[in-house]
Amino acid sequence: MSVAKVLNDEDIPDDSGVAIEYNIPQTGKRIDFMLSGKNEEHQDHLVIVELKQWSAVKKTDKDGIVAVRFAEGEAEVSHPSYQAWSYASLLENFNEAVYEGGIHLAPCAYLHNYASDGVLTDDFYKDHIDRAPVFLKGDVEKKKLQDFIKKYVKHGDKDALIYRIEGSRIRPSKGLVDSLIGLLSGNDEFVLVDDQKVVFENALAIARKSSEKSKQVLIVEGGPGTGKSVVAINLLVFLTKIDFVAKYVTKNAAPRAVFERKLTGSIKKTAISNLFSGSGAFTKTSENDFDALIVDEAHRLNEKSGLFGNLGENQIKELMAAAKFSIFFLDEDQRVTFKDIGRKSEIIRWATASGVAVTQLKLASQFRCNGADGYLAWLDNTLQIRDTVNEKLDTDEFDFQVIDSPQTLREMIVERNKVSNKARMVAGYCWDWVSRRKPKQADVILSEYGFSMQWNLTKDGGLWVMATESVNEIGCIHTCQGLEVDYIGVIVGPDMIVRDGKVITCPEKRSRHDKSLSGFKNLLKFNQKKARDRADSIIRNTYRTLMTRGMKGCYVYFTDDETAEFFRSRLVESDEKQAKASQSAKALVSGDLANVILPFERLERHAVRPYVNCVPLVDLKFAAGVFGDTQVITDNETTWVTLPDIFRPQHGLFVAQVIGESMNRRIPNGAWCLFRIAPTGTRQGKVVVAQHRSIHDPDLGGSYTIKVYRSEKKAAADGEWTHARITLKPDSTDTSYADLDFGPDTAEGLSIAAELIAVL
Repeated sequence: MSVAKVLNDEDIPDDSGVAIEYNIPQTGKRIDFMLSGKNEEHQDHLVIVELKQWSAVKKTDKDGIVAVRFAEGEAEVSHPSYQAWSYASLLENFNEAVYEGGIHLAPCAYLHNYASDGVLTDDFYKDHIDRAPVFLKGDVEKKKLQDFIKKYVKHGDKDALIYRIEGSRIRPSKGLVDSLIGLLSGNDEFVLVDDQKVVFENALAIARKSSEKSKQVLIVEGGPGTGKSVVAINLLVFLTKIDFVAKYVTKNAAPRAVFERKLTGSIKKTAISNLFSGSGAFTKTSENDFDALIVDEAHRLNEKSGLFGNLGENQIKELMAAAKFSIFFLDEDQRVTFKDIGRKSEIIRWATASGVAVTQLKLASQFRCNGADGYLAWLDNTLQIRDTVNEKLDTDEFDFQVIDSPQTLREMIVERNKVSNKARMVAGYCWDWVSRRKPKQADVILSEYGFSMQWNLTKDGGLWVMATESVNEIGCIHTCQGLEVDYIGVIVGPDMIVRDGKVITCPEKRSRHDKSLSGFKNLLKFNQKKARDRADSIIRNTYRTLMTRGMKGCYVYFTDDETAEFFRSRLVESDEKQAKASQSAKALVSGDLANVILPFERLERHAVRPYVNCVPLVDLKFAAGVFGDTQVITDNETTWVTLPDIFRPQHGLFVAQVIGESMNRRIPNGAWCLFRIAPTGTRQGKVVVAQHRSIHDPDLGGSYTIKVYRSEKKAAADGEWTHARITLKPDSTDTSYADLDFGPDTAEGLSIAAELIAVL
């Protein structure tokens, strides 16, 4: 109603564009209200309004921060003007239509219940109010907010600005590693929003009041992607600028190695070493040597230090002793070894014993996993780490896919990596590190798929995430924790399986080379329950951490079929996407081609460059006959279509629509899919287009079908092998679909025309 009163102005155009609760791409943030149109000079403008129902605030001594009383008590939050400006900055940074399309943003805040009292508009907040004016109770009657809007929206939105923004390409977010040099050079590389701003300003305030006689500890909890490292590095930069002796500390060597490599050539080596340190370097440090120690990934701290774990007393105690102010960023659900002692309770215990004051804060804003808070909650629920209401994941929110084979997973990651060298494969440490002593041998081997790769532990080590050729190696928890990529491909090994809906961890399936479970066997002798509970937590936390390294997508291959099916059963597509698929399927069946909806572009004949910029669109009813080999289709009747960026057109690929419910757990009825003809190598576990004279598929008709391929082989006396049995299995919620079995007498008559690459 408050916004309706604002818009009830005859000079605000009726054809202005309106958006409510607009989700800022790649974040979990929403803009309350947006109005689009043109100003007097016919320039495109977007007015951003942050709405608050507050009636009172308290001023703080922290930049851009106010104190507000909520039902659960008083809390410090961003000033509404800062919040509106920061949201506008996020939109400008992420949306191509805004930063390249000449769309001007005008942020403001409106508190319709707040009577002017001089607090919210105090000169202390002037810089923020200048960037985003704040309007209070009574300002609507005085036409102040309307005048602000009309300054930017004088004419209507004839060009559908908001739709342009909604449909625009998303600009890749700049990662922390890429921003290091700019940050240390004094550039504002990141806009801290909401709880990030609160944590940053509180940390500065606590650092300034800390002294040898009044030491302080700040504990900041936050899940993956909440900006722990971003806030930590920003603090390091700012504290260094104001002449504090500060250091960024982390147990994980990989982030430090990446940071240091990125800075090499821009900053002197001695300066780099003064900025970053491992957590075990403080066993002999004098009391209060540092003004501030910023401890990132504090959940990974160990008790002892040194190569052999025999130095010092306790890393938490030593870090606190070495600094007047120490800040610990942690996520207890990322403790992934028996030696990890970084718990909040442990930090508080040492602080209390040392007489150090403790402040606790949390980070909740999500900037990884496409900003999908729901994905993290779903992952915790699915891994059975904690109960949440997120039992199903809408894959429109975050690109999570269960992949049928490790080969396909590798191909997808390699393709994604071509864009910006920000896609990597990782795996649970269930395979021995053979290549350490035999450099030419593979480590991760899945022979039934003809798949083999080496661990990344030898050549690139901690620099795996940025080394140009490391996409051809598999990372593990030790080389990726604390780092992020755009797309992550995860192989889940036999150390975690699902049986009858229950997640079961199997520590015995971990490689003997993995030190994460060092101490498990010894503890098992004295306390089986405690040993298994700790190992169980470590294995679940490991896969949670691996599956949250991707900012834009996570693709997973499970070595266990039942586990893969369990994860698939917890994925759903949006109602809108399902409705479009159903509409398209009906249109195709009825011959109403005008209403067939394609998730890609049909190319005009003059634009077609076969298998360079497009692949053919094929009716599956004719696929087996048309694609007897990999010859290029050149007739003028062929429809050619583009592919999503993840896939590179190449000979043998084609797109087809799948009709029917026999594979609806993996392929929704009416879904468009990418196939590869005449697949080579193993077909075990893959979804294939198969043809046999005895097949009559009720959905597709004719002698071909789409099913999951399973085979049993037996060796002959001459060393060759033959098929003992081939089974084509449906994967459907409809139990009326039965397996198709082919024994040794009929198996040889079965031909595989194509294999599924992906559902588009």
